[in-house]
Amino acid sequence: MILKQIKLSIRDKDKLSRLKGKTGIQNWNVLCRWALCFSLNEPSIPVDVEQPSDSNLEMSWITFGGENYKLFESLIKARCIKDNLPTDNATLSKYFKLHLSRGISFLSGTNMIKSLDDLLLLSIDNREEGL
Repeated sequence: MILKQIKLSIRDKDKLSRLKGKTGIQNWNVLCRWALCFSLNEPSIPVDVEQPSDSNLEMSWITFGGENYKLFESLIKARCIKDNLPTDNATLSKYFKLHLSRGISFLSGTNMIKSLDDLLLLSIDNREEGL
């Protein structure tokens, strides 16, 4: 398990709140999974900036990943290997948080997402373009 508890920044929580309103997706963990996958799909390594944990939005790793929590752990590890980063728990945890935050910023920053349908279309477009 990469980490036991995930606690987001106030900034990321606010962005997720807006996404919840736009998409109708009520569960934080579902939006976080989408965000993580969008970031992992980006070819660049996320910028290494401190990720504050200053909000009251907190979930366990099992809640984040659901029945596929091991898959998400493997995705993070594979991405670290691809980026020539160590795969110790501290590095995996750090880059999980960086990818999650970058993904949340990406999803909330696009003006194309006004509904769940828009989010689904964006993911299909990214997959078809090989992003």
